[in-house]
Amino acid sequence: MRMEEPEIIVSRYSRTYEEDGLSLEICIYRLVGAEWTLEIVSEDGCSTVWDDPFGSDEEALFIALKAIEEDGVESFSNEGGDVPTVH
Repeated sequence: MRMEEPEIIVSRYSRTYEEDGLSLEICIYRLVGAEWTLEIVSEDGCSTVWDDPFGSDEEALFIALKAIEEDGVESFSNEGGDVPTVH
């Protein structure tokens, strides 16, 4: 028996963020009926996913931009030194 693929909803707030010649993909998504997940992916493919879900996609975007501002774009990349932390 074949299982159905879950329906993933991508937020309209997902976007590319660019600063100092570096870019990050801010990915905000959820399964139908679930809360929002936040993931930031660097140019080198390093992914940082927040453990806790968000009640709204706007809140997830706010937290993403705040984390980038506080930690710096390079902190989400393997090229920035240490492996990114879990948020």
